[in-house]
Amino acid sequence: MSDYLPSPMLEACVVVGASSEKQQEVCQAVDGSQEDILLEPEVLYVQAPPFVSRPQTASKAVRSHRRKHRSLLRKKGKRSPSVAMATQAHHNCPGKEATDGRKGSDDITVPKDIDLTALPQLCFPGGLQVTNVKLEEQFHFLVFTDVFGNKSHGVVMQCSHPIQELRSSCQNGAGSKIYCAYSFCVISKYPYFTALKDCLSCLLTELQDGCFLDIEEKVKEFTAKLTLVPIPPPGQLHLVFTLHPLTIELPSREDKDYPAVDLDLHLPFLCFRPRPLLQVLSCLLQEQRVVLFSANWAHLTLVAESLLLFLQPLTWQHPYVPVLASGMLDFLMAPTSFLMGCHLSHFEEVAAETDDLILINIDNGSVSTSCSETVDLPEIPLLAANCFTQRCQSLRIHFDLDQCKRASCTDIEHQRVQRRAWRRNLNLDIQRLTTELIVNIFRDVSSHLNYEHRVFNSEEFLKSREPTEQLFYKNVLETHIFHSFLRDRLNRKMDNFARMEISTRSEMQKMKASVESPRRPTMQEIQARRKSSLPEFKLFTRQGMSLPNLGDQDQTMNFQRSSLLTRIIMCEPVQSRSHKPINIFKLPEFPESVSFHAVQTYYAELIHLLSKAIDSVKNDDSTLLARYYYLRGFTNLLCSRRLNALGDFHTLYKTDTAIFPTQMVTWLVDSLIQEEQQQANRWPELKRLIHKFKMKNEKPSSQLDDDVKKFELPRKHLDQENFVRCIQEAGIVKDVATIHRLFDALTGGESKQVDAELFKAFYTFWKETEADAQDVNLPTEVIDHLDHSECVYKLSSCVRTSHGVGKIAMTQKRLFLLPEGQPGFLEIATFRDIKEVKIASAPFLLVRIPSLRIRTSGRPELFEANLKTETDLWNLVVKEMCAGRKMADQHKDPQYMTQALTNVLLMDAVVGCLHNQSSINAASKLTYFDNIKNEVPMMVPKTTSETLKHKIYPSSDLSEPQTVHVLLYTPGQLTCDDSNDEMNPKLWVALSAGRVVVFDAASWSMLQDSIYLGESQINCMLGLVHDQVWIGSQDSVIYIIDTHKLSCNKQLTEHRHEVTGLALDAGDHYSSSDMYSCSSDGTILQWDSSSLKVKRQFYVNCTSLSSIQIHGDTLWCCCDDSIVELKNSGMPQRRLQLPEHLRVTTSRFSSFIVIPERGELWTGLADSGDLYVWFADGHKAAFKKISLTGSIGVTCMIRVKDQIWVGCHGKSGVGGHSDGQLKGQLVIVHPQTLTVAKELQAHSDSIQTLCSAEDRYVLSGSAQRDGKIAIWKVE
Repeated sequence: MSDYLPSPMLEACVVVGASSEKQQEVCQAVDGSQEDILLEPEVLYVQAPPFVSRPQTASKAVRSHRRKHRSLLRKKGKRSPSVAMATQAHHNCPGKEATDGRKGSDDITVPKDIDLTALPQLCFPGGLQVTNVKLEEQFHFLVFTDVFGNKSHGVVMQCSHPIQELRSSCQNGAGSKIYCAYSFCVISKYPYFTALKDCLSCLLTELQDGCFLDIEEKVKEFTAKLTLVPIPPPGQLHLVFTLHPLTIELPSREDKDYPAVDLDLHLPFLCFRPRPLLQVLSCLLQEQRVVLFSANWAHLTLVAESLLLFLQPLTWQHPYVPVLASGMLDFLMAPTSFLMGCHLSHFEEVAAETDDLILINIDNGSVSTSCSETVDLPEIPLLAANCFTQRCQSLRIHFDLDQCKRASCTDIEHQRVQRRAWRRNLNLDIQRLTTELIVNIFRDVSSHLNYEHRVFNSEEFLKSREPTEQLFYKNVLETHIFHSFLRDRLNRKMDNFARMEISTRSEMQKMKASVESPRRPTMQEIQARRKSSLPEFKLFTRQGMSLPNLGDQDQTMNFQRSSLLTRIIMCEPVQSRSHKPINIFKLPEFPESVSFHAVQTYYAELIHLLSKAIDSVKNDDSTLLARYYYLRGFTNLLCSRRLNALGDFHTLYKTDTAIFPTQMVTWLVDSLIQEEQQQANRWPELKRLIHKFKMKNEKPSSQLDDDVKKFELPRKHLDQENFVRCIQEAGIVKDVATIHRLFDALTGGESKQVDAELFKAFYTFWKETEADAQDVNLPTEVIDHLDHSECVYKLSSCVRTSHGVGKIAMTQKRLFLLPEGQPGFLEIATFRDIKEVKIASAPFLLVRIPSLRIRTSGRPELFEANLKTETDLWNLVVKEMCAGRKMADQHKDPQYMTQALTNVLLMDAVVGCLHNQSSINAASKLTYFDNIKNEVPMMVPKTTSETLKHKIYPSSDLSEPQTVHVLLYTPGQLTCDDSNDEMNPKLWVALSAGRVVVFDAASWSMLQDSIYLGESQINCMLGLVHDQVWIGSQDSVIYIIDTHKLSCNKQLTEHRHEVTGLALDAGDHYSSSDMYSCSSDGTILQWDSSSLKVKRQFYVNCTSLSSIQIHGDTLWCCCDDSIVELKNSGMPQRRLQLPEHLRVTTSRFSSFIVIPERGELWTGLADSGDLYVWFADGHKAAFKKISLTGSIGVTCMIRVKDQIWVGCHGKSGVGGHSDGQLKGQLVIVHPQTLTVAKELQAHSDSIQTLCSAEDRYVLSGSAQRDGKIAIWKVE
């Protein structure tokens, strides 16, 4: 059990000092000498749990939650001096027995994983002194790290006591006393430096009132009390307990992956100016050998811990010893990277004896090396450093300044509360500031990652950095700390870094993330680079809370909503940020004794207080409620109430899975004895939980892939499969179909392999072209004529044209001429206006030179350019761009233009690497849109074109399109309590394998790449109020998404089969507290959405239940063979069967709509192109059949205003595969006339889902061959 329960607050308390023999020798040797004497410190004794044992009658299945013990003695038969001393100390105290229950034993036992070998030196890093003056109590802090990187933390209190009280025979003159130092070291798995220091301060008051000989009993009582203190779960719940005379607070971790912060993070800001502080962080990021120096031992660990917290989410991977005793300086000779600390008195010695060390003087805030007074290391990139420096100025790091306006505190406890609140807010501001720094440094890393193959293209990342920054990044990219960071990014870890990186993306960055577009600088980025100083950036503030007017903006690659274009973010001043409120839970008073019954009484009182807290919170704050359930479940487990603990953990699982103790519950389920299992089976909820975890244990555990690869060019021939992998790893193209065409182009249709040298030539040409584009330097007059989002993708050599000599430039929108020898801009044509492109020949002296002729609408004259050998390639390029432009315009789909642009750049690279006569023929295999235009005309019907407003491609970051299974639109909020929350409307898109993508519905840009909800298909989604989205999956789980955090921390597991439908009362769609869910086996559950508890459960007798709807007090159920009407009590009212002529076939109901005011029920069949309209008052036969021309089956229906929108399977093309013909059909029917008003065609695969956006737009999602979302305007 000890391996599955979290450790208590305190693992051990170790008393270190001089042995009684040494003290006696000192008394005899002093003889009036005034010099201080140094003694060898030793472990006097160790207090560690367990302090109580269970009665023999206790259940054998229940084991102690305390840690396993092991002997301090390492070699059999050999006793350490400290152990010998401890044994003698016991014998020298008449009437006292060994407190660990082993009277006379010469062995000291300590908790597992704690090694006391070096502890005496660390408790007295400057040596144990014997003085004739009583020294003031001093504290310092320790961190122990094992070979696996697991940390333990120690707080040391040094005291002194007169030796005469221990050895009265040693008198040194009248009134003189000799004082010997000793220390108390409390050890914990958690970095509660301040809390443990407070605890030791309380112990100090106890020791001052008693005899030194009673110290062991008092330490035992002190340690036993602290081992009763549980650790708060991650979140906003802090624990408070009283250890007289102080009230001590245990802060919780903000996130389960990060430690608790219980120290003053502003200490480095008091010690260092921003520039040297940035130098220190730069040294740590580059994994240098760093040594901290201070004359105050306490500063070393606190500053070191703060520095490492500043680097999060990057974690230090090397030796870390923040306090080195004077006898441990040899550690600084280690050849590896490290972070260590030692006393300032050793500064000159360390600097002289060792090389290549970074020496950091905390006391004067200086940074130097062991070779010079300056640090010759690359510094943090300038713009990120400037942003950090500017933000530092707004930090309020002086508590006294903050208290000037307040009344003087007359209560010390009240003042402590005030300072804790001040420190908590300041720590959050500093953490946000340092996270912002790390985001500014590494924001662009994700752009060079290939998630599918787990590859980081480090060379291309370095090329994208400024020349002055490249050495810094080169050093960082080779470190272990960065490798760990990459691993987390490839695992899509959603930590503070990821959240800030996503939330601070500009609209340009969001839009670029939504389309797979080759990297080129935009005109606005070129302008920004020309500015010599950092501009005054401001937060981009959204103005609209509703949908954009899609008819008024260019739907292609025009990023008009762009705002922040550089990598640097500049947020509002730190103080204006609001902080989440903290909840405090006070633990009961500690028991007077540590007997078994007293401890059980303490736990019973704790459970009672937690139950009261749960009742007081009720369902108003599910996050806080989850923390109480966690603590009560843990406490129940300590009290042997194992089934009660399981009940609390089951409720926690529904409330917040982020803090669910999976290992603990798994162990608990596996260790239940037969009697407990029988009792649990009587509780349906516990039975389901036990079944779930037993099933999970039977499955092979899937671990996250830790592999991170750097891209390398292939060294051997590539077949098609490996060619696809290499192209994707290189970050050139993701789309598999495009890569297949590229493979055919490079192989010429003859060989089935691409030569490694040819791949290298292609890759080199592609990257050189990409790099050249970064250096494009257009005149200001040209930039002023182009849109901010335009990029120059291709530039010809200097050629003669019908408008003079110059270079032809191509953007994603137009062709224009850059006249030779003079600044200017001459637009040749936009691709939208080009009517004809052909190759001709122009006379030049005695020969004819190939030329390209372009005819445009609105201009009678032709544009002709003598492109010579470039003519054939430019002919292919312009035709492909024109075809892509027309396809994008007709289908309102910017993805077509993006694809055409990619094809053009691939053509250019193919011609550039082949250098032979067949290069143009090879490039022509990449002209996809120009070819399909000639093979199958792609004209969109007028009705479709007028209704269709825009298209979205949610699989842009994947190698192949995925089916859009479910769509959900959630409206925005005009007001919000937290100003930092996203308030725009959102579009939720469920793709395959439990993947959910979220779009900002105000700009149709991607908000978050992916939310992964299991691995099964998602069947349904429903928005609840403004902060939750419920999602039903085929794995029988209902996932609940927090719409502000865009994360899933709640799961409902009451269903036994796949969840197929969710419903709220349509009349109160966003405020109802009752939610209904159904599963395929016919089970319907009614939920209280606040408490997440099942209020009622009933069952529909049918073959397969696919969806439900609520209308008034009636619940309608769609089954395969019937539509069932139920009362809200679950009582069946009527059942409408399939029409008689369809009962003998495999037909089934696929969707339905109820129109209560008309008394109508509309139904669609999966394999029939007809709609059936039924009377809702009980008639058995349909009174009207509406035929949908061209449809072979209905997949989905929704009602928008006075219209019925029906998604259908269209008729297949020739051969049943994608041949350019549309296969998804959307039909609009008027209920009044029961006639088809419109037939819309915009998907090349069947429509799978429909949703409405504020009754202004309808969105349709299609199956895998198309994989797109169409946005339609509602008339």
